[in-house]
Amino acid sequence: MNNNIKKLREELNLSQKTLADTVGVCRETICKLEAGKYNPSLRLAHNISRALGVCIETVFEFED
Repeated sequence: MNNNIKKLREELNLSQKTLADTVGVCRETICKLEAGKYNPSLRLAHNISRALGVCIETVFEFED
């Protein structure tokens, strides 16, 4: 699964730490997500999309 977390986060001038604190995870989790080394739970994906102010499909690209 690809994601646009870094791009969207940077557009909002948010640090990894700020986003992590907002969604209740550690900064390292955001770092791994942005690098594509970790796929989030549905709840975390939802929380990230809400924190970034976009729909989940804008943040995550689900492949068939």
